[in-house]
Amino acid sequence: MGREIKVMIVDDSAVVRKVMSAILDRDPGIRVIGTAHDPIFAIEKMRREWPDVLTLDIEMPRMDGITFLGQLMQERPTPVVICSSLTTAGAETTLQALAAGAVSIITKPGLGVGNFLQDSSDNLVAAVKAAARANMGAVQRGARAPTLAAAPPMPRLAMAQTTERLVAIGTSTGGTVALEALLTVLPRVSPGIVIVQHMPEMFTAAFAARLDGLCEISVQEAKHGQRVLPGLALIAPGGKHMQLARSGAQYVVEVKEGPPVNRHRPSVDVLFRSVAKFAGKNAMGVIMTGMGDDGARGLKEMHDAGAYTLAQDEATCVVYGMPKEAVKLGAVDRSLPLQALAAAILNGAGNSRPRQE
Repeated sequence: MGREIKVMIVDDSAVVRKVMSAILDRDPGIRVIGTAHDPIFAIEKMRREWPDVLTLDIEMPRMDGITFLGQLMQERPTPVVICSSLTTAGAETTLQALAAGAVSIITKPGLGVGNFLQDSSDNLVAAVKAAARANMGAVQRGARAPTLAAAPPMPRLAMAQTTERLVAIGTSTGGTVALEALLTVLPRVSPGIVIVQHMPEMFTAAFAARLDGLCEISVQEAKHGQRVLPGLALIAPGGKHMQLARSGAQYVVEVKEGPPVNRHRPSVDVLFRSVAKFAGKNAMGVIMTGMGDDGARGLKEMHDAGAYTLAQDEATCVVYGMPKEAVKLGAVDRSLPLQALAAAILNGAGNSRPRQE
């Protein structure tokens, strides 16, 4: 991006506004054009100079972040990064914000503001830059109205027979809504699925629970040693890596500590490389919306091991980063729109590389 990214910070904590402003202003490609302690004050400032990206707290006086987000997406869709406390209680509300059109989550500082400044500055800058590149058309198509009520279910797909093959999925920015669109149309007889979604700790359990309530398949946050089964999707816990392994004739997942890979933990590359090693041509790989290149090399290893590989296409990605890098490496057999991925997964679940139509 050639020009600087204009950012507005909306948070009721003066300390958080100060710390986040300092982090973002250090980057030469970002300029903080203003801060506000609530959405009503923010919109007054935004009318004078509209930001490219908003960072938005959820719980604020006068108007909560969810209500403001809904109004913003209706009136003037703008990339929003949710700034959320690292708590289980706030996780479900944050996921509602993502479903309503927010691009991604960052965790805001609690008591240890100094540690946050040192440990999370790269993540904050990366989230803002990813949001600035967001395809808001794709965000709007995937967004739901900010309400607790579930949207009407989409028609579910059928599959001829159960299969013991597995599908590995990797995604990041925009992935929460994309995964919901994909998983909610899969039937109970779908192959076992292992997923890495870049997401902070504490949020993946709530995310899995939310999807489990919407999907015909079962969706769970993965536990170490858990078996990969048809009709079950396992999501890597935030803050830990997930790998595939074999236990006799069965596939299981290993959930492990470890340093970040490609700046991420969990890392898509870590999962995909283990799938290439232990499943080979019995697996399918799917890389979806996200900034950066995590998963591209791992998908190439899967492809070279005989796995059938898919990428979400540019038009339906919120950020066409990870799929683009995978395509550039020659790791992708087919690029498809989001709405076509489920059928392709089911069609390809019974053989390693189905013929292209």
